[in-house]
Amino acid sequence: MEQKIEKMLQRLAEVEAALGDPGVFEDQKKYRQLSQEHSYLSDVKHAWEEINLSKKHLEENRALLHDEKDPDFAQVLQEDIASLSEKLPHLESTLENLLVPPDPNDSRNCIMELRAGTGGDEAALFVGDCVRMYKMYADRMGWKYELLSCTESEIGGYKEYVMVLSGQNAYRFLKHEGGTHRVQRVPDTEAQGRVHTSAITVAVLLEPDEDTEVVIDEKELRVDTYRSSGAGGQHVNTTDSAVRLTHLPTGIVVYCQEERSQHKNKERAMRLLKAKIADTEREKKQQAIASTRALQVGSGDRSERIRTYNFPQNRLTDHRINLTKYNLHLIMDGQLEDVCTPLVAYFHQQQLAST
Repeated sequence: MEQKIEKMLQRLAEVEAALGDPGVFEDQKKYRQLSQEHSYLSDVKHAWEEINLSKKHLEENRALLHDEKDPDFAQVLQEDIASLSEKLPHLESTLENLLVPPDPNDSRNCIMELRAGTGGDEAALFVGDCVRMYKMYADRMGWKYELLSCTESEIGGYKEYVMVLSGQNAYRFLKHEGGTHRVQRVPDTEAQGRVHTSAITVAVLLEPDEDTEVVIDEKELRVDTYRSSGAGGQHVNTTDSAVRLTHLPTGIVVYCQEERSQHKNKERAMRLLKAKIADTEREKKQQAIASTRALQVGSGDRSERIRTYNFPQNRLTDHRINLTKYNLHLIMDGQLEDVCTPLVAYFHQQQLAST
């Protein structure tokens, strides 16, 4: 590992030199790539230095404790040694996950689709809870989010919610969220206090960028306009501002009713449509992605689960990596790092094993 990190630190110096060249700004694509690489290598450097510093302090404290006569100071040293001993494995785990090589798509914009599956109103409420969770995670990570489309439920939550997330490593940490998420809890409407099981589906798509050209022939597109429904202000049910797009060759249907302007709604719907078409093209080229996509969307049935959120036990379990956490209340407040980071490392190892 040390040799690998030494090479990465050498590369960091090269990248810093390249970014210091005024000419780098002339090629914006290269500048973005170098900036992303610099950010990643800097994180590796910081983690490596923190590990080495903690190890140094641990050795120094153990040496001092060996010769220490003062019982009070000896106790302070013992507490510090215990704290550092507990901290080191976490730091080393963080570094191991960082050593998963970056992917060119890591910081691409991604579109998340959350849909209520089994469970009716309770599933729609959980979609709302997960939307909040992902937004709070985005805030913690410094990402931005933008609503593309949603359908509100009558009692709260959403039947469907589609948003774009953008920022450093957004896709890297969110791409494994695709699949069926099962929730077990007592609904507010349950008088007997019985635990109900519901499910929602999450799909994660890459939004096409300037390097991914998606050409849509207007002749292959059916555009329908209709009046908005649900909450949304005075414009609801007064104008035909909502837009539904149907791509005839693929049968993909998307819609948007969030804006007052029909033109703006069509723009948003086109972004989602292009992402879905690009995803379909990737499926055709790579059968592995096709099977993953099928698992992601699923039917919303409880049995097709990747993760379970058990509220009575304050427990989250990710069934793909046998990860169980008993801090569900914190995870629902956006503290997803301890779930998403191990998933990145696990799927990287899976990829290495299959090549």
